[in-house]
Amino acid sequence: MDIRPSQGVVLPNMSVRNVSPENHEWLHATRPPGLTLSEHIDALLSGLREGEDSSLPPAPVVQLHPDSFTFIDLFAGIGGFHMGMKANGGQCVFANEWDRFARETYRSWTSHEVDDRDIRLIPVETIPDHDVLCGGFPCQPFSIAGVSKKNSLGRAHGFDDERQGNLFFAIRDIVREKQPKVLILENVKNLKSHDKGNTFRVISSEINDLGYEMREQIVDAQGWVPQHRERIFMVCFRRDAFTPEEIASFSFPKPPKRTPKMRSILEKKPVDSKYTLTEGLWTYLQEYAAKHRAKGNGFGYGLVGPDDVSRTMSARYYKDGSEILISQGEGETPRRLTPAEASRLMGYKERFAVLMDKPEGFPQVVSDTQAYKQFGNSVCPLVVEAIGAEVVRVLQARQARLQTSQAI
Repeated sequence: MDIRPSQGVVLPNMSVRNVSPENHEWLHATRPPGLTLSEHIDALLSGLREGEDSSLPPAPVVQLHPDSFTFIDLFAGIGGFHMGMKANGGQCVFANEWDRFARETYRSWTSHEVDDRDIRLIPVETIPDHDVLCGGFPCQPFSIAGVSKKNSLGRAHGFDDERQGNLFFAIRDIVREKQPKVLILENVKNLKSHDKGNTFRVISSEINDLGYEMREQIVDAQGWVPQHRERIFMVCFRRDAFTPEEIASFSFPKPPKRTPKMRSILEKKPVDSKYTLTEGLWTYLQEYAAKHRAKGNGFGYGLVGPDDVSRTMSARYYKDGSEILISQGEGETPRRLTPAEASRLMGYKERFAVLMDKPEGFPQVVSDTQAYKQFGNSVCPLVVEAIGAEVVRVLQARQARLQTSQAI
């Protein structure tokens, strides 16, 4: 929500790092509720320019724009957060993604530029001000599969993963500087139980110390797409921007009553034979599954038909497609999903393509291998859209309150 002082120039890169502790305390003490430090400083400068006495500044007049809010898209992937938030009227002011193939898809699908730097190396004061911070920070250090693999290789996982495990703290640093009104974070559901719950306790404590009230829930995308895909979403409201009643009014969306089935995403026309498994791979997968069944394990392939719901699609789908194989009839060798089917399975519906000014649909701009990786790592934009709608409802309640107080 573009809520800024109506006078003066907003300085998007304004930082309060290089002021004395006394002045920093004074800025915090005199900041009107609901304004960021940047907004407050801008109001003070506006007062000085007009020759006003700013020693005890009045609450600045704010201009409310009810139909829009700004957001940043961290660990942006291929644009799941971007589309879900734009569908709710949001305007993306910054996106960051370090995988070059994901950036190609993001740029093509959203027509938005993507910063390619390591998020830990970006000076936080250069990131634009924003109302909502969105971030699906890398899940591999916390996922069941990722932890198992790293354990088998003797590698660190969780926060000890040097490459990806500490990226949450980059989010923390941005939040501390930019003070967005709302955070929407996403990760694998195992984040909550990782390291006997210690990882989630650290994250919760950091968010609380930053001045935010967190609401979290494991959401299964199965209500929106024909895929069992559980992810934890953390929605955090800045306490000094919202009343307790406004924060308490937030609730996670209930999934649609009718769960879609695979037939809704499968191709209607015959599929290229290159997606059918080789006889050798199909034999191997059957033998592998039989061996683990004999041991009482649940490992094996997932075979689905038009009236089924699939397992979770992972970033390893490109290897053999075993978690989601499409039946081609009894006695026939199954096939993988096509990239277009995988896109629909993740919730990238045609209406999102229209929203992003791609009336002909989203083009595939990377190889099949990269596309499968991208979809396996993606957030479901339909789930983001549903959660975003609830966040916007709270933002609008805040907005109405500020508007009423201005009118009095």
